[in-house]
Order: sequence, then structure tokens, then C-alpha cells
Amino acid sequence: MSLSNNTNLHPRTFLLLGIPGMEAIHTWISVPFCLVYLSALLGNFSILFVIRTDSNLHEPMYLFLCMLSVADLIISTTAMPKILSIFWFHDRKIYFEACLVQVFLIHSLCSMASGFILAMAFDRYVAICNPLRHSTLLTHRVIKNLGLAIVIRGALLFSPQPFMLRWLPYCRTNIIPHTYCEFMALIKLACAETRICRIYSLTAAFLSGGLDFLLIICSYVVILYTVFHLPSKAAQLKTLGTCGSHVCVILVAYTPAFFSFLTHRFGRNVAPHIHIFVANIHLLVPPMVNPMIYGIRTKRIRERFLRSLTSQKI
Repeated sequence: MSLSNNTNLHPRTFLLLGIPGMEAIHTWISVPFCLVYLSALLGNFSILFVIRTDSNLHEPMYLFLCMLSVADLIISTTAMPKILSIFWFHDRKIYFEACLVQVFLIHSLCSMASGFILAMAFDRYVAICNPLRHSTLLTHRVIKNLGLAIVIRGALLFSPQPFMLRWLPYCRTNIIPHTYCEFMALIKLACAETRICRIYSLTAAFLSGGLDFLLIICSYVVILYTVFHLPSKAAQLKTLGTCGSHVCVILVAYTPAFFSFLTHRFGRNVAPHIHIFVANIHLLVPPMVNPMIYGIRTKRIRERFLRSLTSQKI
């Protein structure tokens, strides 16, 4: 293993194994991975184009959706090219500094995506529970400031992670049994006390995804209470229908995230290839599915997209 001459020894490069135990079918696995990535690019760019070109869609929910699409695009592009190079060309080498950058981008952008989903929940809460104040509370300036606060939170919470990893000595191995660089995967390679790093990682995860999820649950408890006190069943169903797309996005985003988080820390009996496969689903599937959910379930986006296709053909 090639080591630097610093006091805190670290390898010049790491080797990413991909999905251990499934090396023989990496080429076959790469096909759905590639299709997922291309679908994510096409879907999110389409969402951004449709909302950007239709001034009628410049509303809080859709502006937050644009922010989520940008985060999803960067997350996919941060991880997927390297994953495909491992599967197609057996290019497992990644430089230490590039690995640290990937750790920061993936974790901070996942935090930002979670924050944008929370902001969308806040929009639904105000629209349903306090509709008369919706336009005055969620002005364009407030939306911009909320988006900026979410970005700053993600950057500040996870910017210490690369420095923590750089200060640790790695004298065991430079082989990472994963498809991309992840904080906990690198922590396991260190030959030093990592308790503080692990505590920080848990705290940062709770202050981003964990806290966001709790606030989303609280907002939907209040939303459901308000909806079921509406006078007619038709009004209840119509109001709940406006939340359907967002609920699907929440399930897609948080279900694999929590499974990956829990198995990483407590699932010692879970097979490594299952954990890594779920970690990839958590990273790559939501960016593909989110635009599909809003494109199919939201009539205004669907109609605007179809009009764009029709006008291009004409």
C-alpha cells in the first residue's frame, strides 16, 4: 500500500471493489445502473426545463422541486460515473483527495435533498392548514432564503468529515468494499480511535435527515387533523390528493436511507453485498423516481411537458 510521509499516514489512492461477491456479474449490473442514471438526467432536466419555461409553475412547491432536482442531479453525477467505470473498465482506483471530495458531496447533498423535501412539506402544511396566508408567508424571497439556509446547513454539517478522515491514519488496507467513498466505510479502515468521528457522524445524520423526517411527520399529523375536519368527503379527498406526490417522494427517499443507515451501524449479520446494493438504491433511485412521480401525478407539469413535445414536433 502506498503511503504518504505525513505524521498521519494515509494512502495516496484507495481501491473501490464495487459490490463484493458479485464481481462476475458487474457488467450485467451496470446495465440497469446506467439506465437509472440516464433516466435521472432526463427526468430532472425535464422538470427544470418545464418549471423554468412556465411562469404559472413559479410557485413554492415547484420551486422547491427545482432545488431538489438540482441536488439529485449532482448526487447522481458525483457517484455514477465512477461506479460505471468500476463495472465496465475495472477502474477501481480513486485518489485520496477525490475520495474525500466524494464523501463531502454525497453526504452534504443528501442532507440538502432531505431539507428540500422538508421545505415541500412546510409548503403543504401552510397551503392546507393556513391557506389564506400561503402567498404572504411563502414569498419568493422567503423561498430563496429557505433554499440558501438548507444549502448552508448541509455544507456546514458535513464539511468537518473530510478533515476528520484526512487526520486519521490508514495502516490496515486501502481497499474499500463499496462502489463509492462513504464516511463510515472509510472510518472502518482507520487504525486509530474513531469514537469521536462516529459520534459526530451520528449527530450530523440526526440533525439533517433524522430531524427533517421528524418534522415532516409532525407536519403531516397536523395536515391529517385539518383534512379530516373538513366538512365533506370530496373536499377531504381533493386536499389529500395534493399531498400524494410528496408522500411518494418521502417514502422513496427515506425508506432505503434508514435501512442503509441502520445496517451500517447495527446490521452485522446483513451480507455486505445487500448493504452496498441498498446504499446504491438510496443514492441513485430517488433522483430517477422523483421527477417521474411529479411528472405523472401532477397534471400541470404533465400538460406543460406534453405541450412542449407537441410544439417541438410542429
